[in-house]
Amino acid sequence: MTNFKKNAFFILFLVFGSVMEVEAQTFKATISGLLKEGKSKKIIPYGNIVVKTKLEQRFVTGTISDEEGRFKLADLPAGHYTLEISSVGHVKKTHDITVGTLSAFLDLGDILVDEDTKSLNTVTIVGQANTDGLSDKMDKKTFTLSNNVAQSGGSVLQAMQNLPGVTVQDGKIQLRGNDKVAVLVDGKQNAMTGFGTQTSLDNIPASAIERIEIINNPSAKYDANGNAGIINIVYKKNKQEGFNGKVGLTTGLGALWVRQENLPGIRPQYTATPKINPSVSLNYRKNKLNTFLQGDWLYTQTLNRNEFATRTYSDGTLINQQVKRNRTTTYTTAKTGVDWNPDEQNSLTVAGYFNREKIIDRGDIPYFNGDFSQRLRLWQFLEDEVKYTATGSVSYQHKFKQPGHLLNAGFNYTWHREDEKYFFTNNMPTFTGEDSFKLLSDEHVADLNVDYIRPLKQGRVEMGLKFRRRTIPTNMEFFPGLNSPIDVNAGGWADYKETIPAVYANYVFETNRFEVEAGLRFEYVKVQYDVNPNHNTYQSDGYDYARPFPNLRLAYKLNDNNKLSVFFNRRVDRPNEVDIRIFPKYDEPELLKVGNPTLRPQFTNTVELGYRLNWKKGSLYTSLYHKMIDATITRIATQVPGSTILYNIFQNAGKSYQTGAEVTWQQELSPWYSFNASATVYQNKINAFSITNKYPVPTVYTMPEESLTSGNVKLNNLFKLRKQLQIQLSGVYLAKDIVPQGTIGSRFSVDLGIKQQLQKGKGELFLNGTDLFNTLKTKREIIGNGFTLKSTDYLETQVFRLGYSYKF
Repeated sequence: MTNFKKNAFFILFLVFGSVMEVEAQTFKATISGLLKEGKSKKIIPYGNIVVKTKLEQRFVTGTISDEEGRFKLADLPAGHYTLEISSVGHVKKTHDITVGTLSAFLDLGDILVDEDTKSLNTVTIVGQANTDGLSDKMDKKTFTLSNNVAQSGGSVLQAMQNLPGVTVQDGKIQLRGNDKVAVLVDGKQNAMTGFGTQTSLDNIPASAIERIEIINNPSAKYDANGNAGIINIVYKKNKQEGFNGKVGLTTGLGALWVRQENLPGIRPQYTATPKINPSVSLNYRKNKLNTFLQGDWLYTQTLNRNEFATRTYSDGTLINQQVKRNRTTTYTTAKTGVDWNPDEQNSLTVAGYFNREKIIDRGDIPYFNGDFSQRLRLWQFLEDEVKYTATGSVSYQHKFKQPGHLLNAGFNYTWHREDEKYFFTNNMPTFTGEDSFKLLSDEHVADLNVDYIRPLKQGRVEMGLKFRRRTIPTNMEFFPGLNSPIDVNAGGWADYKETIPAVYANYVFETNRFEVEAGLRFEYVKVQYDVNPNHNTYQSDGYDYARPFPNLRLAYKLNDNNKLSVFFNRRVDRPNEVDIRIFPKYDEPELLKVGNPTLRPQFTNTVELGYRLNWKKGSLYTSLYHKMIDATITRIATQVPGSTILYNIFQNAGKSYQTGAEVTWQQELSPWYSFNASATVYQNKINAFSITNKYPVPTVYTMPEESLTSGNVKLNNLFKLRKQLQIQLSGVYLAKDIVPQGTIGSRFSVDLGIKQQLQKGKGELFLNGTDLFNTLKTKREIIGNGFTLKSTDYLETQVFRLGYSYKF
């Protein structure tokens, strides 16, 4: 912890303020009601409604009730107002209202106006304007990627590394040090990001994304999976009239020099790796129709892995190795659709998404003895992998006459194919063998959902249902060569089937002092996993459960600028299909990854206390949280006696806990300079446990109780200079942390970006560099049953990019 504090203060001194400018948002709401006579309860058509500020009595907006007595006032900023209601033959009436931030639609209900009633009714609806992007609603944080100059032109995964509370480890997103994150695209799960996994995030171009939303404590309307929270990726979509769009081109270079020389006798590392990303976004809106098309093509070469490791065994055996992986990726996406609005009450959207991802990996893995005097083995491989994703969706919305009173229905179908081919050359001192395998997996997912929203005088009610059917048939074929080390009997087929019906209800209540959000989601999950009956270790397995998942948030407003909140929720993390997949994965021949079909879900209870302070040009949000996890899912590596091969298999490791604190501070010091800073400190604790890895033979592993305090610091400076020139300087420090059976070392990096607006704001030119000082390398230490593994990965992290875009 001492080193963590020292390095954190060092970074504060070095870059003083780094991570990403939070999107400045002003909350706006729609107010509605129905005018009636006090005695007869007859409607009052064509009544006048005027809105004034409460203190200054300054006119804000106004309207007239329609022939049915209904009225609505749209785009009303958060704040305190007075409603003045007048109609011929009726006494003038006023309401003091306060527009808050939890509900975008508020229904005042029946407003009775007659000549006999002169008392003033007071209707309180809530809070204050939110101008810093940290929404009061569930503490959702919203970030626009257009403000992320230092990561422009990169992938979504790279852009997320600068977000407060977000870290990236082994290509996976972590929130507050926890990788159990549900990643959504436009509010829905998608095979592009994985149903519970995070595949392809490193290849989604950030140029296609409008904003990223982070929700640490989701309500019951969201699926229950993801105990760390939810990240929602929102694609760009233009709503302007007529024909408009945007085109862009980004190019770059990475791995400009060799950070660590190869071990002897292998092929060169990738250097000066090219990056090319052209993109286009088109939109045409006319009358009741809106059509849109987005396309991206990404070509990149990457030194994806360059890990140097030493394995030390209890019998004195010592092996030095390197895992070098040169990767070439082409990633093509197209998204198109039509919005049709036949009238003001109904809308229909039909959309389609297609993606093709092609990955070519060329790897070299040499193994040497302790003093490097003898090469024990050289394993070279070629991976040829193609992934296809096609998604079709239909969504319908009905707007009732009361604004904000909605019925939404949607159907989504996703097909995702994973087609992998591996070709190995196994160079041994006495022979050379050629081996290969082929894996084909087709994923089919159908989602049907219905959601109902009804605004109330002081909040809203939400309820809905969802049904999912998901199937993944997988087939693995091994083709062994001379003296093959691969397990040919571990191939075959496996069929994954998942059925999930769910219902939920959520209630929001607000006054000028108190907020309550309470919800309950009930899910039934049935997973059936049929396995090739000839498999040498695993048999058919599956599980089912029916569980409630409650959420509760209580908040008290000390005043307009200070608020305390208390959260509780229960969530689940179900094993991904790849976590239970029975086939060994041979990207490294002496450290195999194997699934475990006996794996079961882990359940998490979370309690959090939050405090929010706003002032004129800044805000501070602090929180304390505690997570209690049962049946913790983690990978466990074990050694089979008499062999140096390690088998890395997912297991349920029993109970674990995470306790932490988070601080996010944003401040605008002047019109040309602002900063955002965040810090997270947490303690991970895992109770003692004992498991049995069944593949290839039963091996027992016992681990004592383990705990470690870790955290991260992120700081971001944004300079807005003359002539629409922006400069962003970012710094990230990640402290030493726990990984399964060991630790990962501390890491530190600095990014810089420059952006210039051109052509009266239609053009934009940027230049940026990530990991400027090439300091971001990953060190690990793993301790298992009779072995210790120490490694350092010098993968490509430093990339320089230049890009241009034009809006028309």
